[in-house]
This record gives sequence, structure tokens and C-alpha cells, in this order.
Amino acid sequence: MPGAQLPTVRELAWRLQVTPGTVSRAYQIATQEGLLSATVGRGTFVTARSPQFGPTQPLYVDSGGISANVVDLRSPSLPRVGQAAVLKAAMHRMADAVGDDYVDYPSQRAEEPLRAAILGWVSDRLLGPVSVDDVTLTNGGQAAINLILSCCLRGERPVVLAEDLAYPGFRHAARLARAEVVGVELDQHGLRPDALEAACRRHGPQVLCTTTEAQNPTAARMPESRRSEIALIARAYDLQVIEDDCYSVAESSYAAIRAHAPERTWYVGSMSKSVSAALRFGYVICPQGMGNAGRLTAQHISFALARPVAELSLDLLTSGAAEELRRSVQAEFAERLGVIVAALEGQDLVWQPGLPFVWLRLPSGWRASTFTRMAEAEGVMVRSADEYALVHGRSPNAVRLAIAGGIPRDHFDAGLARLRRLLLSPPAEIAV
Repeated sequence: MPGAQLPTVRELAWRLQVTPGTVSRAYQIATQEGLLSATVGRGTFVTARSPQFGPTQPLYVDSGGISANVVDLRSPSLPRVGQAAVLKAAMHRMADAVGDDYVDYPSQRAEEPLRAAILGWVSDRLLGPVSVDDVTLTNGGQAAINLILSCCLRGERPVVLAEDLAYPGFRHAARLARAEVVGVELDQHGLRPDALEAACRRHGPQVLCTTTEAQNPTAARMPESRRSEIALIARAYDLQVIEDDCYSVAESSYAAIRAHAPERTWYVGSMSKSVSAALRFGYVICPQGMGNAGRLTAQHISFALARPVAELSLDLLTSGAAEELRRSVQAEFAERLGVIVAALEGQDLVWQPGLPFVWLRLPSGWRASTFTRMAEAEGVMVRSADEYALVHGRSPNAVRLAIAGGIPRDHFDAGLARLRRLLLSPPAEIAV
């Protein structure tokens, strides 16, 4: 009945003899469908007999309202390395160029210099043949994923493949496109080619979403030989590939999947993890010959980028300010990454130089749900593997720790010290 309160996750898990993570994911899906509502401190309640329209949960973790004493390591945040001064100076330069044409709709034709600048921005990547005509500009990386699915999916119930543990934005974008999401198993090197081929045979998918340089959340990096295998499978089963590189490492000598299959790979990037998340500026390197389709789809969604965003991004790229900020951000991330590795020495960590998060496989005696809850009680917020698992996917006993560049260093160090104490003192008994 609407208004009825459901049991807690732990209580229902005990009744059904399943893991709390399984119940937590079921509650999350029902909440997303609008069938349940969850209120911190009150519980979970039935809200309706039929699904509501649109999303019911936020995609972005908003830290607003959290006490300053809480160390929030759920989502990476950029360190302050002078972005405000750089943006302010660029805006002053832009202001002098504002004219009467600012009352007109933005034009994609006017974006060509910015698309050319993007080619310079990604010149450290091996993407195969790329031209200005292959670039589509978007309002951030998540908008890029939505755009690609809008462009590629067809039919009433298309199938999208995603990694078993994946950035939640993939499945949220697929849900908006009325697609079914099927998980593909991972190993220590990322997406497994044999599991991908089995999923293609069984489900007839249209799109694969994957991360090759920095798998989120496991921090795995895919070897180039495996990227080549995935490209061959995608070609054999006529699969479009979204290659997400928003969590871009400093440099890469590995060829992207797009270099192996340039006719079907959509490479996604943004400035949110390296310059400023406030810009909401992203881009897609479309498959060869598909740039016009990508830009037409973008035009039907938003005409073009807002001129202030486009002109500010162009200024940052052409002046070299964006590259300087990226280097400074990566240096700060590298320093804080070293702090995490040193503070949690002896723990089972997976990390990469340049990444703003680490993957922590929990020691014996801990479960991810219990550890996350007890860490929060200690004033440290982390993300459990459950939050990345698909409905039928596995959920390993692990958590992701993000590098919060905006947190004062002493608070950051103190939070890590609390986590270390927890890891070394697992509870005597773990409740189901």
C-alpha cells in the first residue's frame, strides 16, 4: 500500500538470506522507478502503484549541507590550483567581444575553431584518423553519453552492454533511452573479451559502454591487445562502442579502441576532471564519417553549446591556460594519491598515477556495506562497490576512495587515518 514502510536493508537481507548489497540494489532500482521513496533518518516507503515519469534519484553526489568535519571521499573534486583567477581573466577578455549577435541562437558553424582546438587537447592520445569533422561538442561527458545513445539506439527495447561494475551514468543514460542494460564481466585488466562475445551472441546489443584507460571504479587499465580483441568483436557483431576517457590519465602510449575500430567507436572526454567541472564542457570524437550525425543530434537537443561556454573553453584551450591547469591538477592529485597509498600501506589497493580515485579490496572480516556504514559513523564517506554494480551483476567486497582535492590537507590526512584504524580492527561478528 502507498505509504507503507519497508524493512531496513539489513533486516530484509536477513529474512531473505541474501547479502545487504542485493537488497540495497533492489531498493535503489525501485526508487529510480518511483515505486519507493527513501528519506534519511526515516526509512524507505511505498510511494505509488505505478512508475513515475522521469528520474527520481540524482546522478551527481552533492556534498552541500555536509558538515565541514566530514571527509567526503565519495566523488573526486578538483584541487584549487588557480582556476578562479584564470577563469576570471578569460571572462574579462570575452566581455569585450560581446555584441548584438548575442541575442541570436548559437551556431555550430561558429564552433569549428573550438573543435579544432579539441584535436590539440587530445593529441596525446592514439585515436586513429581524426579530423575536425569528427568532433561533436557537448555539455559535459554525461551529455555526450546521452547524445551517443540518442544517435545510435533504435527499436522499442534496444540492449546496451556495460561493464559489470560501471560508472552509474551509463545505466542512467540507457534508462532515459528506454534501453535494457546488460552487464559484462570484468577481470583485473578490465572488460573480458570472451564475456563480451557471449553477451553479443545472447542479447544482440547495439552499443557497448566501456572505459579502457581508467576503469571506474576498479582503476584497471586495459592492455592494448585486449582493446584490439574488443574492436574485432564489435566489428563482427556490428556493435557501436562508447569509449569513455573522462577520467583521463596524464599520458597514454596505448592505442584507444577508436584507433582499432575508427568506423564504430565514439570517444568521450571532458574538462570536468582536469580543469573545471563548472564549465560543463565535453566532446565526442565520433566514428569516421559520423561527425555530422553527431552534430545534428546535438543540434536537435540544444542547437549548439551556449556561446559563453564555447568562447570561454576556446580561450582556455588556445591560450594554453587549460593545459597549465591540467598539469597543476594532476600534480596535486599525484601528491594526494601518494598520501593515500602511504596511509593505507599493506592494504589491497589498485591505483594508477594520475587517477583521482583508488580501489580498495577489503580485508577479511569486513563487508563493503558494513565498512561504508562504520566509516560514515567515523566521519568519512566512501562509495561501496554496490553503487556501481548492475542489477544482476556481482558486487565484490570493495570500496572506492576518491581524491577530494577541495578538502584541506589536514582533514584529508585525518580521514585516511580513521579508515586505516577501521581496516585494522574489523568487527568481531559481521551481521548478514
